[in-house]
Amino acid sequence: MSPVNQARTIGDLRRSGYQVLPVREELRKNLVAKIRAEEIVFPGIVGFDDTVIPQLENAILAGQDIILLGERGQAKSRLIRSLTTLLDEYAPRIAGCEINDNPYKPICRACRDLVDAHGDDTEIEWMTREERYSEKLATPDISIADLIGEIDPIKVAEGRHLSNELAIHYGLVPRTNRGIFSINELPDLAERIQVGLFNLMEERDVQIKGYRLRLPLDVYVVATANPEDYTNRGRIVTPLKDRYGAQIRTHYPREVRQEIDIMEQERGKFADEDKLVAPAYMKEIVAEITNQARRSNEINQRSGVSVRVSIANYETLLGNAVRRAIRHGDQIACPRITDLPYIVASFAGKIELETFEEGREGKLVDDLTRRAVLRVFGQHVDMGQLEEVVAFFEQGGRADSGSERRAADYPGLVRQVDGLGPVVRKLTGDDQRPEVVASAAEFVLEGLHLNRRLNCERTAAGYRYQK
Repeated sequence: MSPVNQARTIGDLRRSGYQVLPVREELRKNLVAKIRAEEIVFPGIVGFDDTVIPQLENAILAGQDIILLGERGQAKSRLIRSLTTLLDEYAPRIAGCEINDNPYKPICRACRDLVDAHGDDTEIEWMTREERYSEKLATPDISIADLIGEIDPIKVAEGRHLSNELAIHYGLVPRTNRGIFSINELPDLAERIQVGLFNLMEERDVQIKGYRLRLPLDVYVVATANPEDYTNRGRIVTPLKDRYGAQIRTHYPREVRQEIDIMEQERGKFADEDKLVAPAYMKEIVAEITNQARRSNEINQRSGVSVRVSIANYETLLGNAVRRAIRHGDQIACPRITDLPYIVASFAGKIELETFEEGREGKLVDDLTRRAVLRVFGQHVDMGQLEEVVAFFEQGGRADSGSERRAADYPGLVRQVDGLGPVVRKLTGDDQRPEVVASAAEFVLEGLHLNRRLNCERTAAGYRYQK
């Protein structure tokens, strides 16, 4: 039986043989067990298997505090929060303790007095992993009192003397004793506050006000920072940076497949998912748009192009497909090429342009979209198979498409355009539902246009393709 189910006092805990490990040893022990069992150490983290995760595992095995350095949207916070999976499922503390005291070695005055009075009959309680994790977003207004502690005027008013340790209100760091403490965007923390963390990082204790008080805390300290912040908003003072054992550089997904996996994992999901079909080439286009944006010299790359861009664009694309399906009474919702212009709403607010120009975001999104469609089209369709389609337009043929056009109109369009049917069927496979056919037909027509084999006129109703 687990100690959680039987130990209710310090005496029970001793008799169970339970050992309280320092948090670094606990993380290390559980990491070693996961590696030996060939388990996924950090579930939900995509694209870091051969780069970031090995470095992170090395730091944990070495017992080092960590700073993750990278641009926005590189899963830094998620990676840090996933460290809690390496903590034991439950851990004991003296019941009611503000700083999670080890039942065998209490460090705060209140718990020492309690153990002196009750000995092994002192009650304990069990903390979950989540209770042992604290996170603070660094802002310029954070004070030492927030992080370390301060005199509590209410406790003084209750009769405690100013020199009494029990008059202290502990800050976030002591309250995370025997757990993981994270500071997000560390450079935003005022330099004088960063100095206040020196003792925590090196001597592993904290000092509160002018008291002769030493709290030997057991805290695993992690932080995140954006390289851009070093010059724009603040910096990490050198002595504090020196105290972090490992500085690990994160990165954006290096493959389109990884970007797509993140999009699917993180997008909003709803109860009617069975009525939503997203062709592989449409997902690839959304991911490729972000990939193109990360290479664009018109976008501030120091600020970065977050994976949130891909997620939000994908959600917007699916949202427009659902809206169309509802209005037309379609059986399923399937995104098309003509839905892509709508992503400007989710894209524009997530990038920083190098130069400001009214309406430039829309033009940039259109340009990135064209490049992405052209690249993905080349990976899915052989231009040599489209000569019959081109010949149809050379003989005066015409085809119209549009975001608001009914899916039921497209099977007839495919039959009308010579040679289009076989190419569409290759893209759709066995799925010949009108909504899926419509998506494939638009993809082929736009691919021909971007390869300069067809002209395309943008109209109020949509796109008109002709020679």
